[in-house]
Amino acid sequence: MLFVLFLVGLFSQIDRMLPFIMAESIKEDLSLSDTQVGLLTGLAFALCYALFSLPLARASDRGSPRFVLVACALVWSAMTALGAFAESFLFLAFTRFGVALGEAGGSPATHAIISRKIRPQRRGLAIGIFSLSLPLGTMVAFALGGAITDTHGWRAAVVGAGAFGAAVTLLMLFVTGPTPPLKIPASTRAPYLRSSLRLLSSAGFRWLFIGAIVGGFAAAPFYAFAAPFLIRTHGYSASEAGLAFGLLQGLMGIMGTLVGGRMFDRAIRAGAKNLLGPPGVLFVGSSVTMTAALFVPTGWVSIALLVPTMLSFAFLLPWGFGSAHFLAGTGNEAMATSLIMIGSGLLGPAFGPLIVGMVSDAASSAQMSNGLGLGLLTVPIASFLCGLAILTANREIAGEAEARRELAPRPT
Repeated sequence: MLFVLFLVGLFSQIDRMLPFIMAESIKEDLSLSDTQVGLLTGLAFALCYALFSLPLARASDRGSPRFVLVACALVWSAMTALGAFAESFLFLAFTRFGVALGEAGGSPATHAIISRKIRPQRRGLAIGIFSLSLPLGTMVAFALGGAITDTHGWRAAVVGAGAFGAAVTLLMLFVTGPTPPLKIPASTRAPYLRSSLRLLSSAGFRWLFIGAIVGGFAAAPFYAFAAPFLIRTHGYSASEAGLAFGLLQGLMGIMGTLVGGRMFDRAIRAGAKNLLGPPGVLFVGSSVTMTAALFVPTGWVSIALLVPTMLSFAFLLPWGFGSAHFLAGTGNEAMATSLIMIGSGLLGPAFGPLIVGMVSDAASSAQMSNGLGLGLLTVPIASFLCGLAILTANREIAGEAEARRELAPRPT
């Protein structure tokens, strides 16, 4: 079941990340500016997460997450393939909006399935295995997408991704099987908005939510413009940049999600005293290496200095979602996932790539060198602030966990 969910998540990430490695080809084909590329890769996802993520999460928590996931996956696969027929910025933006609409419910529904079928002591590793789909999907999208773009064009790449994604979705429908209903008394089920506000009233979750918001300003520009940065600044082709960036992202993703998931399970068994400390420290450290990567003169050194940032994004996934589930409690896992995804997917993807694109366009107009590198300074600044927010959340969650233990009834 986890393997098939992983495959669905893999194609979700491929469909989302393909425009990043194809940005230069799409820009040339449709005569777009960097500002339009930033809007294309960010704003549609931000709007969809804001509008549809919580309602789809509610349907997953209270109904059948399997059917929610199937419907969402078919939508994003179809809209990915439809992008091949785009002849204008507006039509392509419309298809990306459709992809975002489907993906708004994908992760919440998947986490709801995992929470109902896997016991709490192993969920960190289970979330880590599913979360492998994010970095590996990025790796496939950058490496294979870049190669197909160079040989057959970007339109062939999106058609293939959409078709394979739809096939895997139908396989998932039969493999996962029915999800057991929640056994929660109706009298204890608060309205969804009230449950969301109650969760946000937790200081630990609020700081985790803030960390997700700031982290979105690091992740979205990083994935949107890292490959174009390597192509423009260091002279790589799309396939070379995609292979180098994608392969390293995949390796760091495997390491980060699996090791992070195992470490999170151990932290839960140890009493939830340090649920977010390790990823917080890693984010602070990666902000230093990312800054250096933007200004070193050698291409391979720049790529090597990007590695800690790749690792930090993957390493945080099981810690962040696992901590959110811990604070939300049984029956609210999809809601917690949705809120974290809204935090990371609302402001950062909407404005992060746009800011980078605007800075790059302004620098080019002023005939400044390395304008895209100057715009990408958004990434290390946001990574540093994200690390501080996560470390604060770690302290607050430890305090809340200790308070729970003190209030729990003691055996006589």
